[in-house]
Amino acid sequence: MGAERELHNRIALLRAERHVTRRQLADALGVHYQTVGYLERGEYSPSLYLALRIAEYFEVPVEVVFSTTPFPRIGERSA
Repeated sequence: MGAERELHNRIALLRAERHVTRRQLADALGVHYQTVGYLERGEYSPSLYLALRIAEYFEVPVEVVFSTTPFPRIGERSA
């Protein structure tokens, strides 16, 4: 997958903030727990349906979870 098609996400950060394991998230979404790992590492891009379900699970807009550009590092200010 080329850089222009890379999908960035905050799944691991959201899981950590909410003390949710990969298995708990996977069970809630109806996917294998390894799928959550693939998503977090950017090795797999979710379908639109799965992306929306993940955002719904965390009760945030999908743009908070996924982006086509890298998210700023924690503590960095965006211009």
